[in-house]
Amino acid sequence: MTHVIVLGNEKGGSGKSTAAMHIIVALMKTGHRVAAIDLDMRQRSLSRYIENRRKFSENKQMDLLFPIQPEVRASSLDSREASREEETANLTGALSTLSDCDYVVIDCPGADTHLSRLAHAHADTIVTPLNDSFVDFDLLARLDPVTGALAGPSLYSEMVWNARKRRAMSGVPGGIDWVVMRNRLSATRARNKAEMGKKLEDLSARIGYRIARGFGDRVIYRELFPLGLTLLDLGGRDAPVRLSTMSHITARLEIRSLIATLKLPPRETREAA
Repeated sequence: MTHVIVLGNEKGGSGKSTAAMHIIVALMKTGHRVAAIDLDMRQRSLSRYIENRRKFSENKQMDLLFPIQPEVRASSLDSREASREEETANLTGALSTLSDCDYVVIDCPGADTHLSRLAHAHADTIVTPLNDSFVDFDLLARLDPVTGALAGPSLYSEMVWNARKRRAMSGVPGGIDWVVMRNRLSATRARNKAEMGKKLEDLSARIGYRIARGFGDRVIYRELFPLGLTLLDLGGRDAPVRLSTMSHITARLEIRSLIATLKLPPRETREAA
């Protein structure tokens, strides 16, 4: 009954942790029980985001919402096979303790790791933030350098395909819904934006993902990280920080639009299943 949402992309700087935190807070604010797992063992951006939030809450004596945070450790064993077995046990063990959660949000590293592959295999929804750049698009598909035509899926798309195939073979009901989130959209570069949009639409028909409009390229997202806050924490009468510009209000609408696009199953639907 627990719905697992994985933020994945094998490239750093795509906004996975920011998107993960905003999804977590959005779900908690609608009364859901949410867990957060950070699999980026090096940067730990999501963990630091939540740590900043806790410190801000304590310092300002604000009653903020927090997700459950089970720890999943990377293996330090020398044997590759033994290391993978230990990491598999660590992640599956953590997930088994979260059966009373409505949602588990997993933030993956910007690299191909065993834990990241495991997380994708456990996903019910995969969200792939993608900067509006053909450098990032290359993670999904290769383009012919002469004609610009799609030449085939890239490594990350193949990894998601394998995760979907394993899910289908496992007998677990339901497939994996894959959502590619166009992130850090700019008001400029209209031609590049249009070309990216066309390529993403063409590719989505071939490899089966849905497209979501992500977050604009706004300074506010970077400013909120040290405070541990999200845009959904702002604006209300009792909010720790007030919305200051129309841009911030528009950004909140982007968050709500993303959540609506994900089409996450409500609690009663999961309980019936």
